[in-house]
Amino acid sequence: MSDYDVILSGGTVFDGSGGPGVRADVGISGGEVRAVSSTPLDPGPDTEVIDAAGQWVMPGFVDVHTHYDAEVLVGPGLTESVRHGVTTVLLGNCSLSTLYSTPVDIADLFSRVEALPRDHVLKAVDTHKTWSSPEEYIAALERLPLGPNIAALVGHSDLRAKVMGLDRSTDPSQRPTRRENAQMAEALDRALDAGLLGLSTMTNPWDKLDGDRYRSRSLPSSYASWSEFRRLHRILRRRGRLLQSIPNLNTKYDMIFFLGAATGVGRKALKVSLLAAADPKASPWIHRIFGPLAALVNGPGRGDFRWQHLPTTFDVYSDGIDLVVFEEFGSGRAALHLREELGRNELLQDEAYRRWFRADFEKKFSSRVWHRDFADAEITECPDASVVGKNIAEVADERGIHVVDAFLDLVVEHGRKLRWHTTIANHRRKQMDKLITRPGVTVGFSDAGAHLRNMAFYNFGIRLLRRVHDAREGFLTVAQAAHKLSGELADFYGVDAGHLRIGDRADIVVVNPAGLTDEVDAYREETMPEFGGLSRMVNRNDDAVTATLVGGRVVYRGGRFASWFGVSERAGQFLRAGVRTPAAGAAAAGEDRRSAAAGADRRPAAV
Repeated sequence: MSDYDVILSGGTVFDGSGGPGVRADVGISGGEVRAVSSTPLDPGPDTEVIDAAGQWVMPGFVDVHTHYDAEVLVGPGLTESVRHGVTTVLLGNCSLSTLYSTPVDIADLFSRVEALPRDHVLKAVDTHKTWSSPEEYIAALERLPLGPNIAALVGHSDLRAKVMGLDRSTDPSQRPTRRENAQMAEALDRALDAGLLGLSTMTNPWDKLDGDRYRSRSLPSSYASWSEFRRLHRILRRRGRLLQSIPNLNTKYDMIFFLGAATGVGRKALKVSLLAAADPKASPWIHRIFGPLAALVNGPGRGDFRWQHLPTTFDVYSDGIDLVVFEEFGSGRAALHLREELGRNELLQDEAYRRWFRADFEKKFSSRVWHRDFADAEITECPDASVVGKNIAEVADERGIHVVDAFLDLVVEHGRKLRWHTTIANHRRKQMDKLITRPGVTVGFSDAGAHLRNMAFYNFGIRLLRRVHDAREGFLTVAQAAHKLSGELADFYGVDAGHLRIGDRADIVVVNPAGLTDEVDAYREETMPEFGGLSRMVNRNDDAVTATLVGGRVVYRGGRFASWFGVSERAGQFLRAGVRTPAAGAAAAGEDRRSAAAGADRRPAAV
């Protein structure tokens, strides 16, 4: 009898190192890869065999930039990622985590920034948050029927809010006392001791608090001084851990501070992952700087710096004016400060406000991420069917009014029922292909689990593979793309993932290149039972992924999840920094199958 629980038969196997693929069978038992064989492996009577002929067998993808921190508590399968081959996700990005703060503070920190329904975030955290320490947090996650593996950063805003209180931590006149600085350092050290990968910070002032207490204040991390950042960086540098951050997108000059923090001149280098390498429409030249800056930092001083890059077109949707890009300028922030449509509409109809909005919108030399071109804003849904399919500039022309007035009129008339689409960045294939190949540029910034009504990049890995598969002049090989989606990320972040070798935990995706069609970019919406039936944008191109395995168990195959997945049994593990982690329950599951088969063989014949 074969010892294999699962055999992936006849595929082209990529090990995540960037080396060429080889035709092989992969044998899995006890949650680990036991064989990678150029000759066919023999299955036993209870071996699950997946025919991978003509397909790519790869390490499961690593998503280093998610905001699943609340969703994982109520929907631990994280199916929208797993169905697209993601087997490891990283929580705690952008200075936000659920580690230390109170549930109400966590809801205020997360909801507006990540465009999540505050009531549901608060309910999820308030119901499930039993922990008060990093060790208890990890234990609580591992009691859930996790789908993918989980790794985590501790958020600086979370630390600051816990130590200083949310009020003082978001008051620009306040600085942490010496004792509070020591408490933040101690809390960071304790999180690193427990196995968290590092710290995430934020200096971008766009990201605002939700709720009624301190609404529209920026996140706590953005009020920190450079000396406060340096204290925390010293801990990370000493411990060999990672910093993830976002610079001030208005001024951008503090990018130099983060680049400098990564350098190793006269000291140990600090691992830094910074958002974001992109080709924005608003700054069509800026894509040229990311490669040279990374090369400068990682050159003579032996720095350890990486940009995060979303390897697909950055398309966004908005319901009315509810889109983070309006946080870029004062009049947009004033509108988003008002949650209720009645009060917001009163503001949007005010002529003085409209002059303010128009002045902000038309500033030629303001720093921006959004191109602010309403001719590149197509209306996709609206109660007034006559405007659907038109861009907002066309509506303005038909009405004979300024384009800003046309937009504000549409928002007043239809509120959140006005849905429109634009492309922010990565619209030029040639520039995007160059970016992904630059040393120091890594895959990231999917924002999975956030901006539920604005964007969906859950299948970022599949979209990259489609570009590779379709490219007439290859910018990446399939082996290089597999490396960038798995081994490169896991090795930089220091987690036990991203490789497909004998002895590795069997986190694997089987990709069918025949399924890499236009459907990978198709618009989809699905209801989200975990958040009260909210309709969110998703990706559903089920022909591209034949199967996803987590910890050696086939959790997704042929467009269907295992019946137990995310409900009653745990597939994923919490991955601690630098610690080799065995599969969760796969060995026991395999033993159960073999015992059942042996028992069947011993049953007496019927009389």
